[in-house]
Amino acid sequence: MRQFRNYSRYLSRAAAASLVILLSSFGVFSQTAPNSIGGKYEGVAKVEGAADQKLSLDIKNDDGKLSGQLVNGQVTSDISEGAIVGDKVTFKLGAAGKDGVITAKIDGGKLSGEWIGGTQKKAVEFTRAAAVTVAEAVNLSGQWDGVADAQGQPFPFLLVLKVDGENVTGSSSSQLGESTIKDGTWKEGKLNFTLESPSGVIVMSAVVVEGKLSGEFDYSGQASGKWVAVKKN
Repeated sequence: MRQFRNYSRYLSRAAAASLVILLSSFGVFSQTAPNSIGGKYEGVAKVEGAADQKLSLDIKNDDGKLSGQLVNGQVTSDISEGAIVGDKVTFKLGAAGKDGVITAKIDGGKLSGEWIGGTQKKAVEFTRAAAVTVAEAVNLSGQWDGVADAQGQPFPFLLVLKVDGENVTGSSSSQLGESTIKDGTWKEGKLNFTLESPSGVIVMSAVVVEGKLSGEFDYSGQASGKWVAVKKN
């Protein structure tokens, strides 16, 4: 516990600020960050003088590389190219955008903008579907860059997970050394495990939020807080 406190104290303000800025760019501190728009959406396309068209949109976001599909009635168009700039997303539908281009503003779980195809322009609105399973969202096995809130200071660590059914093994390493994961489980969308170190036992839990791990820790009953992690591979 003393080592944990000492480390959080000697982190320089500049280093802490830099780390916060870096993590913010990954969207770690915001569940509605623009970089986290992957998922299923239901929406409509509006054309003046005609009935609204129902749409279904499935976006896959692999570190900013967008893919997926748009379903418009009996027509399915693949997302051939996409980009996120600020709070807006743009993607081409069909090869070289033959089925048009959608540009929309990201507002939490909503996308609103326009769909331009040839000379036709449609207003479009999408709302994120309520059910996206954890299995679709992320594969937990691999390396994760984590940060714990150590009494107001960011405490970085590397988490290595191996998931086999409901059983979770692996390790965690930081400036305080390396610890082995004990009693790790992955059940009903929740990750639980403990880390045993010479200075105490850390109990950790997390759920998947927008492809990231977000949870809480308890350090031998003496300190507690929140932590987040972004997958490296």
